[in-house]
Amino acid sequence: MKALILVGGFGTRLRPLTLSVPKPLVDFANKPMILHQIEALKAVGVTEVVLAINYQPEVMLNFLKEFEKKLDIKIICSQETEPLGTAGPLALARDKLIDGSGETFFVLNSDVISEYPLKEMVEFHRGHGGEASIMVTKVDEPSKYGVVVMEGTTGEVEKFVEKPKIFVGNKINAGIYLLNPSVLNRIELRPTSIEKEVFPNIAAEKKLYAMVLPGFWMDIGQPKDYITGLRLYLDFLRKQSSSKLASGSHIIGNVLVDESAEVGDGCLIGPDVAIGPGCIIESGVRLSRCTVMRGVRIKKHACISSSIIGWHSTVGRWARVENMTILGEDVHLGDEVYSNGGVVLPHKEIKSSILKPEIVM
Repeated sequence: MKALILVGGFGTRLRPLTLSVPKPLVDFANKPMILHQIEALKAVGVTEVVLAINYQPEVMLNFLKEFEKKLDIKIICSQETEPLGTAGPLALARDKLIDGSGETFFVLNSDVISEYPLKEMVEFHRGHGGEASIMVTKVDEPSKYGVVVMEGTTGEVEKFVEKPKIFVGNKINAGIYLLNPSVLNRIELRPTSIEKEVFPNIAAEKKLYAMVLPGFWMDIGQPKDYITGLRLYLDFLRKQSSSKLASGSHIIGNVLVDESAEVGDGCLIGPDVAIGPGCIIESGVRLSRCTVMRGVRIKKHACISSSIIGWHSTVGRWARVENMTILGEDVHLGDEVYSNGGVVLPHKEIKSSILKPEIVM
């Protein structure tokens, strides 16, 4: 079985992290975002993953080589020379997806984090006998999204309503699809949208079905949602395999600490924190709702909340970092410096406080 992951472009919403690596390689809960998806696909029997990409394919492939061996799965790239939207990449990768077996294939948006109930999706798809299955998720504010209107018992999709002004439903496209190869015959090689052009046509022929995603879902393509996604993911880990989470008198709630990280005395960590490989957290540090990526040093008595600290950065003694501060790779924040929502580009030294949310070039 095969799968295509829509990797896409520059990841501008997650800058400055994406100035160092392509967005799917940004760490989420101590491993690259895309690895969560590849592992889930492997677990359901996928043997080959195609990455639809138009930015730095060589960086992606070099990085994923070790995981190809480790997971025993083939990973290849299909490179766009121009952005092709969400459907064009399927047409471009047609020869890589079709092998004459007539077997269905998965398509995933690379920003989506969830429980990936892919096995259930395969069973759902076989059960309804249509041409395509999409995963939908319930949201509190459907007016911000494109809503999928579906029949309650069978899941047959009736129509799509973009950002509805009146309530038509609360289920939105979750960015996970299972498609018959015949869907590729509906897609031209041009910039085109699978949500706005391809799926409505299949729905009009009553061949599109939607499955409601159990459990959590988040598009983690921007910092605020990344932090929310981490909370949801750690909640899920608590239910599934709580042995992976840290415990002790210095831990509050759900905290993920890489085994190679060092945590000093008198720290208070949590809730909703991920500490990556090789990190050094000195004594008396307070961390909550944040990600501390590989090789970071947090010095004594620093306090970090609702922020992302990029690879190999340093946060000084008694520093305070909060309100969606993002430090890019190799940023050094001085002692007693305060950052209120600062977004700091890589390889910078910050000696004075950032008093209001701003980008520091």
